[in-house]
Amino acid sequence: MATEEVNKPPSLPSYPQLIMNAIEALNDKNGSNKTSISKYIESKYGDLPAGHTTLLSHHLNRMKQTGELVFLKNNYMKADPNAPPKRGRGRPPKPKVPLPPGVVLTPARPRGRPPKDPNAPITSSKPGTGKPRGRPRKMARPEGGITGNSTLISTGSGRPRGRPPKVKTSPLTEVSVGH
Repeated sequence: MATEEVNKPPSLPSYPQLIMNAIEALNDKNGSNKTSISKYIESKYGDLPAGHTTLLSHHLNRMKQTGELVFLKNNYMKADPNAPPKRGRGRPPKPKVPLPPGVVLTPARPRGRPPKDPNAPITSSKPGTGKPRGRPRKMARPEGGITGNSTLISTGSGRPRGRPPKVKTSPLTEVSVGH
């Protein structure tokens, strides 16, 4: 905020005041867009700070958030004091029914997993007692090792692993008979 005060000349009113003056002077029934507001301010007050467009955008957004201005169809208008407050997105919350006097509410349960009880008895999870934790170990390799014939290695279901080898036909079995 200190930089805004340093950059603007002493005769220049505050940005919210400039914006309100511009909207009143332009007096459009559909409101005024940002460029028309900016052009009006530039024409009326010649010497503006270096970051005029950023300051204007910042103050327009802030005034829109606080409800001083209404943003509709890319135009800014003064907020109507008699208009009902704008509702947010989504379904409105259900109205709270007051509780009868004398009823005490228990505190709500916190979210997440409850903390462990420090006074609870320690259960031993020693190996060998019951079922072991985690994934079971791989089966041990066969004692004989890998032999020359790859069809002997099997998974235990009687069928070898992988794609079966191509059957080679020998040239001696094919006999061509000439007529």
